[in-house]
Amino acid sequence: MGSATREALASSKKALAALPTGALTLSTGEDLFAAGRIIGESAQFRSLLGDPSTEPAAKKALINAVFSAGLGADALSLLTAITTAHWSTPDELLAGIEEIALRVVAATVPAGTSIESELFAFGEAVASDAGLELAIGSTLGSPAAKVSLIDALLEGKASEQTVVIVRHLVQQPRGRRIAELLGRAADIVADAANQSIATVTSATPIAPEQLARLTTALGRSYGRELKINQIVDPTILGGLRVEIAGDVIDGSIEARLNDLRLRLAG
Repeated sequence: MGSATREALASSKKALAALPTGALTLSTGEDLFAAGRIIGESAQFRSLLGDPSTEPAAKKALINAVFSAGLGADALSLLTAITTAHWSTPDELLAGIEEIALRVVAATVPAGTSIESELFAFGEAVASDAGLELAIGSTLGSPAAKVSLIDALLEGKASEQTVVIVRHLVQQPRGRRIAELLGRAADIVADAANQSIATVTSATPIAPEQLARLTTALGRSYGRELKINQIVDPTILGGLRVEIAGDVIDGSIEARLNDLRLRLAG
């Protein structure tokens, strides 16, 4: 991420924070996702908005001309703030629109609902079925067919917010695999609630009291509340592998054996 993008993302988050939280709706997030897809489908449109030499006033006029009739007031305001900022690349502009849309959706989640957990569960289901992963991730399938498949898979099993997010991700993957799409979305949603996600892999299920101690210790180390995703993988033999905020803490027996093999081979 370039320095221009970091500044643009920060200003976009400020524009979001300036809106009354209670006024944000799921439709606002859907509008932003849809606008991002329209911009993404036109290389010329995307390049013009992502060009630092294009004056902010010209960008604003273009956004109004294309979207004023189709977007709600809050979505249009946010889209204008995002697109008139100076992004390092057009692709990072698209990523910025997606991130702000994710944060809007996160703000509409009902109490007691964890869309991070729902995204994780869906990712695990897809990863366990090669045919399903191909159907969702293939560049050959039409976006409409993928959306229909998502609706069939998640109907009655996930919140509206999760369905909206997954629908968007499969329509605009931007070269990313489904696991990366879902993982990045979950990280942003968690960050919107001042949390981070830790994925803990163990050979057998972790006892609740041990998991609580691990959560507390990791939270203290990283300075924020954590959401834990658990994966049971017998192939690691024993110990734990923890992935959090781009860090990997691998204390599994598998990792130790591999390290020993490398030492012996050397």
